[in-house]
Amino acid sequence: MALRVGSITVLQRPAVAVDSPPAKYGGLHPSSTVLPAGHVKAHGHRPLPVDTIYDRDQVVTMRDGAKLRVDYFRPTGDEKVPALLAWSPYGKTGTGFYDLNLVPGRVGVKEGKLSDYEKFEAPDPAEWVQRGYTIANIDARGAFDSEGDIRWFGTAEGRDGHDAIEEIAKLPWCNGKVAMVGNSWLAMAQWLTAAERPPHLACIAPFEGSSDVYRETLCRGGVPYTPFWGFLAATLYGRNQQEDVVAMLEKYPYMNEYWEDKRAKIENIEVPAYVLASYSTGLHTLGTLRGYEDLKHEEKWLCIHSTQEWHDLYGKERVDDLQKFLDFYTKGIKNDWPSTPRARVSILDFNQNPIINYPFPAWPIPSTTYQTLYLHPNNSLFPTAYPTPSSASYQADIPALQMDADSEEVCFEYTIPARSYVVGYPKAILNMSCAEHNDLDVFVQIRKATPSDEVLRNLNIPMADLGVSSPSDVVLVNTNFYLGANGVLRASRRAVDEKRSKPHWNVQKHTKEAEAMVEPGSVVEMDIGMWPTGMVFEKGEKLVLKIAGHNMVLAEFEPLRGAFASGNKGRHVIHYGGDKESRVIIPLVEL
Repeated sequence: MALRVGSITVLQRPAVAVDSPPAKYGGLHPSSTVLPAGHVKAHGHRPLPVDTIYDRDQVVTMRDGAKLRVDYFRPTGDEKVPALLAWSPYGKTGTGFYDLNLVPGRVGVKEGKLSDYEKFEAPDPAEWVQRGYTIANIDARGAFDSEGDIRWFGTAEGRDGHDAIEEIAKLPWCNGKVAMVGNSWLAMAQWLTAAERPPHLACIAPFEGSSDVYRETLCRGGVPYTPFWGFLAATLYGRNQQEDVVAMLEKYPYMNEYWEDKRAKIENIEVPAYVLASYSTGLHTLGTLRGYEDLKHEEKWLCIHSTQEWHDLYGKERVDDLQKFLDFYTKGIKNDWPSTPRARVSILDFNQNPIINYPFPAWPIPSTTYQTLYLHPNNSLFPTAYPTPSSASYQADIPALQMDADSEEVCFEYTIPARSYVVGYPKAILNMSCAEHNDLDVFVQIRKATPSDEVLRNLNIPMADLGVSSPSDVVLVNTNFYLGANGVLRASRRAVDEKRSKPHWNVQKHTKEAEAMVEPGSVVEMDIGMWPTGMVFEKGEKLVLKIAGHNMVLAEFEPLRGAFASGNKGRHVIHYGGDKESRVIIPLVEL
């Protein structure tokens, strides 16, 4: 039977064969064994600190009869404990293509720190069983030997999550409380599942997860961004089919019920939430913070950390903090979690010590003020508008490798008069034209530079953890380096959805009816939101606005360098001065 979302038939492609060597899959072996304290799965990995019951390849049944496979790692003894559910199609318990070796240096997490029983981007059983929790690693529908076809997000995946939680809560070792934890896909699944309101879901910990696949990642600003998603599809293993979101975007480039189904209904979530974000992800920052903002209840906490998501996930500080939250909501332990600040925000000082976990009463930060800086000649920015019409331009259709060394990027800079904290959502409002084409994809970025004009990168992982003596020894990919706030907008998609937009963030309509092409040579004002950031600027340092026709964020992985191309043609002109008040608006906070 064809998979449908509303009236739309979903295009599919085969999942990758499970016997492919990168799957690291040995087939089904349903069993229950006790792994003794000191047990090591593979040489060089972390030993299990306590006796651990390993229930392998167990079954949970969905409402339509599909049987999904789960591995449980749980404490010995008779005490009933909560379950921590880690949901994705990536593979469970050390299977699948993905592990930290994907990035040279493993983002500073050495093999000996983890047991290799962890699911990718999920908590390690070696850490959590000793803390009195069961880890439930599931292969989502269609993955490996879970029945059905792999679903890519959407309400159907949320319903599966609902059913799994209700099944797990009935197991004899479970205390009836299930929480969901994990990063990326594992977090995206939490938004969708929690919106289905399963009765036995006690709380969620969505760590860095997009909440609107179309608007935030796959077609951000109306510009299709498919290389990463094609890479992902080529690494999902199963015996049947998987959704083909790249083919769906090609067939359905505008907003419709299929894409709306992939926007999590955050407003329906009722359970407590520990929301974790960073600035360094190229996929999740906006969606994570949208999720936090759209939760309607007050039992929500946000932490924006200063490193990279996988590095942070396994750090002792994060694990201890998460346990305090989970103890409170799944075990009823009356600790001091409720006194935790609602928003703890880290602010990057670009290879100097960051400000960590500065407390604020809410996000966005209520005391934020906004400074407007106008484009001026000589590549400068000033707080006052320039009186005379002027322009700058760049070739918009050059190849780009996303290695922070691409050409045809126009820069405007502002010298910071006093120590400043840029925290929140910047935006650029630019008057643009192109004589050769009827549309423009415009990319913008905020960078930090020294007084001597050295443009800086922030190393996301402490050098001591990476085992290097210089940032130049670290591979130049987005997991390792953060460059600054960035945004993109296609001119024809600039129409704003007023109902979903917020004072600090515009949401575009992305409908065919709202499309507005640009007459070649005519000037159009583009209001380009940038993903939120947190940056320290010292007196004399420079804030740099970069404008280009290509993506200026580093590629996620080395194989993706040069894989993305915009829809641009010809030369873009930036008009400023006179009645064309092109400008950048900077969010500032005081500490």
